[in-house]
Amino acid sequence: MEYTQENNAKNLTILVNPDPLITEPGGGRQGPVPVLSNREIDEKANLYVEGMIAGIIGAGVIALWFLVLDIIQGRPFHTPTVLGTALFAARDAISSGEHLHPFRATLMYTWVHGSVFVAIGVIVSWLLRVVENKPDLGFGVLLLFIFFEILFVASAFIFAEPILGVLAWPAVLFGNLLAAAAMAGYLWYRHKGLTISP
Repeated sequence: MEYTQENNAKNLTILVNPDPLITEPGGGRQGPVPVLSNREIDEKANLYVEGMIAGIIGAGVIALWFLVLDIIQGRPFHTPTVLGTALFAARDAISSGEHLHPFRATLMYTWVHGSVFVAIGVIVSWLLRVVENKPDLGFGVLLLFIFFEILFVASAFIFAEPILGVLAWPAVLFGNLLAAAAMAGYLWYRHKGLTISP
């Protein structure tokens, strides 16, 4: 069987609905009913890809920011090593000065860091799609973003005090703002016609 969009849609219909002839309420029959059209499938795929790209951009910007700071201070990869140790090692490891092997800690933290940013990117991309359909929700989405940024900073001060003793909190805050700005710039480019109503 040759692969075409039409055959793909038929196969999707058969898999989701084994009886391709659906009975209408009046007793008549109608043709196959696909669950999602090809356009809807493409839109969903684009939403996820857009969110993943935005997340990778955000993670990359903040990682590059800390790499530059670490190199200037003469300690390349110090930040991901500290954060990886805090995330995966014993609770007292940071204050005692014990760290995981730098390469291992950096790789483990980078994986988690990238995954979190990709998830955030997908959520933000989805929220922008909602705002495109209902512009009056845009201001609420903007307030939600500000709330989560404040929540992140507050939780960093409360729960990550040992880490903030090792890393400068202004650098952490500025790095997060840089990442948010980079993600916003990419998403704004992708949604040029986006309007927000109060």
